[in-house]
Amino acid sequence: MSFVSAQYVESMNRNLQDVAGKVNVSFEFFPPKTEQMENTLWQSIERLAPLAPSFVSVTYGANSGERDRTHDIIKSIKQRTGLIAAPHLTCVDASRAELERIAKDYWDNGIRHIVALRGDLPPGNKEKPALYAADLVEILRSVADFDISVAAYPEVHPESPNAQFDLLNLKRKVDAGASRAITQFFFEPEKYLRYRDRCAAIGIDVEIVPGILPVTNFQQLTKFATMTNVAIPGWMNKAYEGLEQDATTRNLVAANIAMEMVKVLSREGVNHFHFYTLNRCELSYAICHLLGVRPQSAIA
Repeated sequence: MSFVSAQYVESMNRNLQDVAGKVNVSFEFFPPKTEQMENTLWQSIERLAPLAPSFVSVTYGANSGERDRTHDIIKSIKQRTGLIAAPHLTCVDASRAELERIAKDYWDNGIRHIVALRGDLPPGNKEKPALYAADLVEILRSVADFDISVAAYPEVHPESPNAQFDLLNLKRKVDAGASRAITQFFFEPEKYLRYRDRCAAIGIDVEIVPGILPVTNFQQLTKFATMTNVAIPGWMNKAYEGLEQDATTRNLVAANIAMEMVKVLSREGVNHFHFYTLNRCELSYAICHLLGVRPQSAIA
């Protein structure tokens, strides 16, 4: 046992030397719906804030109540932590005038970074949306000089007819003024790397930030993956097999998979990772720690 432990530590130390000091991180949260969920959210934000992320983003759904919660959380994060807080903003259910009003309100409240998305179509809706994400980017640029992130899909958006169409759609968003793209989560680094090459080949010159999802609930992941057109490799099925009632081991597996992905991508020149936290801080914090992303006070 001591021999295995020594090997593990030596291997980990070598890996840390490869990536330490090169990594920037950002985190995604979602608005809580209960008091208990809100407590968990703030515990997570306060735990991750000392890591000095590039920004933190907050999602919202397609209704005004959730928009209001997102807006309130964004302002609270900025006030309580001083972090750059980026609200998600969708355009599928809003008019141009409404989007301009929301953007002006964010700008007036000191919010300078927005994640611009089309948003999910209502169930059963087959009508063509009036506005797309590229239109939203253009609207935001017309209001103020926002820092704008948009979505990217290494495995193709589920509504896109083909990969080239999807890639050209990303280029439209970048040409409209997007600052960077954040990818949908994925589990095979090669798919991200090929996608990054294809982006560069057609003149997409912004940073393509990989989205990393540490998977603690494999059954939930399979539902997410089906909806988002993300492939789950067979080895992941085997890795989580038999762990349905073993949360501790699932967490270890999740951290190891995410860490291995980040190490591979870091060696290929990636230096910014966006973590989908699902409002939990433990795994994201542990992975960041192993990558050398430590609390700023501790570093100082």
